[in-house]
Amino acid sequence: MTNGEKLRVLVWNEGVHESLNEPEHIGQMYPQGIHGAISAGLRQALPAADISTATLATDQDHGLSEEVLATTDVLLWWGHKAHGQVADDVVDRVQRHVLGGMGLIVLHSGHFAKVFTRLLGTSCSLAWRNEGERELVWTVKPSHPIADGIDNPIVIPQQEMYGELFDIPEPDDLIFISSFAGGEVFRSGVTFTRGRGRIFYFSPGDQEYPVYHHPQVRRVLANGVRWAAQPDLHRAAPEVSNRPRGWFDTDAPVAATSRTESALLGREVSR
Repeated sequence: MTNGEKLRVLVWNEGVHESLNEPEHIGQMYPQGIHGAISAGLRQALPAADISTATLATDQDHGLSEEVLATTDVLLWWGHKAHGQVADDVVDRVQRHVLGGMGLIVLHSGHFAKVFTRLLGTSCSLAWRNEGERELVWTVKPSHPIADGIDNPIVIPQQEMYGELFDIPEPDDLIFISSFAGGEVFRSGVTFTRGRGRIFYFSPGDQEYPVYHHPQVRRVLANGVRWAAQPDLHRAAPEVSNRPRGWFDTDAPVAATSRTESALLGREVSR
């Protein structure tokens, strides 16, 4: 890290499966919740980072207030049963921070999260079947930083099947493709850029199975955090410039007038 600052990471989980004890063994598998398992893996891999957690019920802002997001370098998002319960003003806020430069890692059934579908502009629909099948996660872009040190393939003994067609835009990078014992394949690790923000979607990790204890899955998530983080980037809205004609012909530069796209991002976020 530069300037002696810690990387600041927030692991967000809706926490509904845990509160409903669904499935019955979730408390044994994830005694500190899914967010607890993810954050434990990140703390092990990134000991110098500041790792915190929040859930849907944390407060009226779901733990995603302006103050929290302004001091978050990377947000990890796990959701499943309660996408519709995430307040629209919170979704607006998260979107604005991603466009301004905050990293976003969307996990498993978070493909249907409001903020993910909004940022991608598609339905993000897919095929699925939950019979605890073996998943093989194949690296197809080994040069990408997120694939650093990752087994090829990662073998996940039991996992919910996600299959094509995955209705997403063409990704910036296709890093992982999964194959399942039932015959399906799935683009399980993809990246996007929206505004100044970096987005990574990674599908392995269902509430039925202890996938977030898998050492290689934990390494993928830590690599994803490193890649998505831009701690030295001044977080601000992309600007619209109104340059005077002939500004480049003068001996003295003419200052361009600019304004922040308030309709898109609201206001500049100071870091």
